[in-house]
Amino acid sequence: MFIYLHVLLEGAVYAEFTYEVFGFCREMDTTLTHLTVPYVLLVLQAVFFYLCARRDPGTVTKKKISGQLSLYPYDGRLFHPGVSCETCQLIKPARSKHCRVCDRCVQRFDHHCVWVNNCIGARNTRYFLLYLFSVCAMAGDMAVLTGDMLFHAVLRSGLLRASYVDEYGEQQPAGPLFVAQHLFLTFPRIVFMLGFLVFVFLLLAGYALFHFYLALVNQTSNEWYKSRGYTCQHCHPDATADRLRGPAPDHFKRNHYSRGLLRNLEEILFPPKPVQKKLS
Repeated sequence: MFIYLHVLLEGAVYAEFTYEVFGFCREMDTTLTHLTVPYVLLVLQAVFFYLCARRDPGTVTKKKISGQLSLYPYDGRLFHPGVSCETCQLIKPARSKHCRVCDRCVQRFDHHCVWVNNCIGARNTRYFLLYLFSVCAMAGDMAVLTGDMLFHAVLRSGLLRASYVDEYGEQQPAGPLFVAQHLFLTFPRIVFMLGFLVFVFLLLAGYALFHFYLALVNQTSNEWYKSRGYTCQHCHPDATADRLRGPAPDHFKRNHYSRGLLRNLEEILFPPKPVQKKLS
């Protein structure tokens, strides 16, 4: 459902941009190079979306379990050795979690993203980050082009030098509110689209920066959430008791998987592969 909503919103924005904004920008001498950037970003975003949605996030399987168990050590706080998943009937590797939506345990589990209909884990976190940043760049670039078009429309119309007669019969200069009302009445769809683009950019920019921070410190959103005392009943045997204790102490919030900024980023971009142990 969310994928269809994603495609519908994206299609509506690009249809409006192509149908109205593109033509107005060409009339105002915006270069064709600048106007093609949103379409290039659309292609990149579609590629990262596909990779994020279709790539295996790192499913824990019987075939790979021996190698996946050796990828990360148990920290003894968030992840404990010898704990089995009741659903998969497999020992849970450190940093893994069972996703109730996908019905599988995922290596280095971050979260389940409804917008791509897939878990975000060890094997597709890099694509998820690139997808977020490409959507931010796409929304930001289109917002700048649309805002520039409206600004030049105001300059060409002479609205800034205009005046109107108020309810008391006095002549008043056109202020920002008057200009905004005029733009909304003249370009209602474009103004609405601009507001939507700004909202999406601000929302996703904050979300993307948060996930980039997590990548820098080698932490998943699941670990960040749990380290603050909000444990999941499906992941921790004493989840209810932990909630009653209140916020987690400082030593519980420590991240035991950070290896420095560069090595943390390297792990995201080039995730380690589980090595199967051969029986001699």
